[in-house]
Amino acid sequence: MNSHPLTSKRPAGHPVLLIAGILCMSMALRAPITGVPPLTGMIREQLGLSATAAGMLITLPLLAFAVVSLFAAGLARRHGLERSLFAAMLLVAAGIVVRTLGPAWSLFLGTVVIGAGIAIGNVLLPSLLKRDFPQQVAGLTSAYVLTMSLAAGLASAIAIPLAGLSDATWRFSSGCLLVVPVLSALLWLPQLANHTAPAASTAHAPHGPRLWRSALAWQVTLFLGINSFVFYVGVSWLPAILRDAGYTAERAGALHGLLQLMSAVPALFLAPVVRRLKDQRGAAFCSAAASFVAFAGLIVAPGWATLWIVLMGLGTGGGIILGLAFVGLRASHAQQAAALSGMAQCVGYLFAASGPALAGTLHDTQGDWSLALALCAVLCLAMAATGLYAGRAIQIGQYRDAALKAVRPGLSTSAPAARARRSPARRS
Repeated sequence: MNSHPLTSKRPAGHPVLLIAGILCMSMALRAPITGVPPLTGMIREQLGLSATAAGMLITLPLLAFAVVSLFAAGLARRHGLERSLFAAMLLVAAGIVVRTLGPAWSLFLGTVVIGAGIAIGNVLLPSLLKRDFPQQVAGLTSAYVLTMSLAAGLASAIAIPLAGLSDATWRFSSGCLLVVPVLSALLWLPQLANHTAPAASTAHAPHGPRLWRSALAWQVTLFLGINSFVFYVGVSWLPAILRDAGYTAERAGALHGLLQLMSAVPALFLAPVVRRLKDQRGAAFCSAAASFVAFAGLIVAPGWATLWIVLMGLGTGGGIILGLAFVGLRASHAQQAAALSGMAQCVGYLFAASGPALAGTLHDTQGDWSLALALCAVLCLAMAATGLYAGRAIQIGQYRDAALKAVRPGLSTSAPAARARRSPARRS
């Protein structure tokens, strides 16, 4: 009986169709969320929501990401990757429908359902790449992050024009996003025929408890979590930060769009760079350093905001690509990748969900944004240090094997020497 069903290759099929399904599915992993903020004014006016309640439209999906991420790997073990990802698209589609029904309760309920579906996709796509494309993890991760970012930017850009085409305004605009998960589900139907049945022996995760005690798993988790924290602080508060610095609303909005655009740029060049490196430590450090310079620059020289926002987009965009790639690269097989993805995204999105609220509280307490920006800058330094560890060319639980293979044939392995070689495995 197969003890690692997610590591088994699918039956031979059409890789082009599979990749098309992955890329289309990636469009549904951010656009249903980013298409809402431009409509917030209309939503508040029609439903009578407070600013705090409207802010929950961003916080709720992040909390759903965190909670559901814990269960996504178990869902895949029970039902398989293909069926679980198909169910994720159905959840996103159902959430969009519920969100557009009308009353405030359906708006928030639909948002939570959308977040649950996106969480499953976020966790399981890296595992699918690890299983079916183990030699192309970095390249395909970049491709789906690029697709995800471009779809998110397009959803934001057309939200207001679409709202003007119908008397239903924001409901019509939000409902138009339904085409993304529906198309993704249709493209995914052929993959259900290639479904590999999970083994009954994997009713519970054999790697879960050990994974949460792995230093390397925590290094990957912290890298992804810190990057998500600073990214969502920037996405949530950048227009307000720029307005307080003297920029017009139109200019602040344009620079906010520039941030989204620049976060997609690393997907164009990072994958081939990563493939040429023996490890990813330098790339992880540079990504965090770019974000640090961006947040520090907004404090000391806000007049150069365009430069800082370009760096912020490059840094955080590179960070998300590397963080997701680490899930596949640091895991030794697809089942472990799913568990690591769940751990990293659960902790990461819990941390990220606190970012916008904490930044707003610091602003209200301090009277300006300098303390919130300084916090993000300090976290970027911690992210740089974490990236030097997460970017090492090792895998969880495999450090010991690598050390043993390095022993020359015929070399005597004394007990003290063996213990010395085994000790790094406990640190991985």
